[in-house]
Amino acid sequence: MTTEANRRVALVFSLLDANANGVLEADDFDLMADRVVREAHASDRAAKDAMRAAFRRYWTTLLSELDANGDGEISFEEYTACVLSPERFEETIGVFAEALAALGDPDGDGLIERPLFTALMTAIGFEPANIDALFDAFGPSDGDRIRVETWVTGIKDYYAPDKAGIPGDHLVVGTPV
Repeated sequence: MTTEANRRVALVFSLLDANANGVLEADDFDLMADRVVREAHASDRAAKDAMRAAFRRYWTTLLSELDANGDGEISFEEYTACVLSPERFEETIGVFAEALAALGDPDGDGLIERPLFTALMTAIGFEPANIDALFDAFGPSDGDRIRVETWVTGIKDYYAPDKAGIPGDHLVVGTPV
């Protein structure tokens, strides 16, 4: 696993621990889903429901794959032990990426505008300066928009243990890109 991937893992764990109690549990994913969906003002109910379902699936996958001691929680140690195993999480991350990008494209034109991207990423917990750097790294058009596919790929790359120097590394403070 690359140094960048290790930093991404630590950051994601801290963001997913929405109630900041040091472990991941079902409530964290409900809190995160609520925060993200709340920012998707123009999205329809189906897109919001898909996002909630993606967060639930994310939790269920983590629980079934990583809860080594069966306590219904994921510690940081359990999380870091194997969360970046593509064979375990690729499909779940794909569903999550598609649902999040769909919230960013409520009009279905295949493009995501910076303000909504920023709102959704802020709701997840990323820092505004890092969000802007990521959006810029995605190569926005003259209209300050990125393609849905670009964001979906960026999310999938973020969870890949063998990736380094990717746009998503802008989300981690102190990671050179």
